[in-house]
Amino acid sequence: MTRPLPPQDSANLTRYIEAEYHAKHRTQLLELAALSEKVETVHAGQADVPAGLSALLHRMIGELEVHMKKEELVLFPAIRNAAPRLDGPIAAMRADHDDHEAEVGQIRQLTNDLTLPDGACQSWTRLYAGVGEFLEDLAAHIRLENDVLFPQFETQGAGHV
Repeated sequence: MTRPLPPQDSANLTRYIEAEYHAKHRTQLLELAALSEKVETVHAGQADVPAGLSALLHRMIGELEVHMKKEELVLFPAIRNAAPRLDGPIAAMRADHDDHEAEVGQIRQLTNDLTLPDGACQSWTRLYAGVGEFLEDLAAHIRLENDVLFPQFETQGAGHV
């Protein structure tokens, strides 16, 4: 499925991010956490079972929700109103993004980089396909904010390296 191209202006870009990424992450994570619980329960004790993945996904549900609400209720409205001095809020969002990327590393470790074991059941296969899609979406979401949106509202030299 191809995603529409993001708009160029920052106000519409924030709306695009909310519609294309925030809404999707909320749905994805709930489904993936439930599916992971099923796989971990049914295959408990088996080699390669992603033990702890459901707990990590549940934690990410909470962390991403808090992060997205901060954007939706504080940062994005400020961007839409062209508020000055957004370096502080943007720095906090970038720090959250770094935390999310660390969690992506944990997901990759728990899932052996999304490598299915031989004879994996349909649920396990769906889980890893869904997690792969979520990770791609999250990476695109973070890139769009860090590389396109945020630099427009940071003072010179305040960007993330």
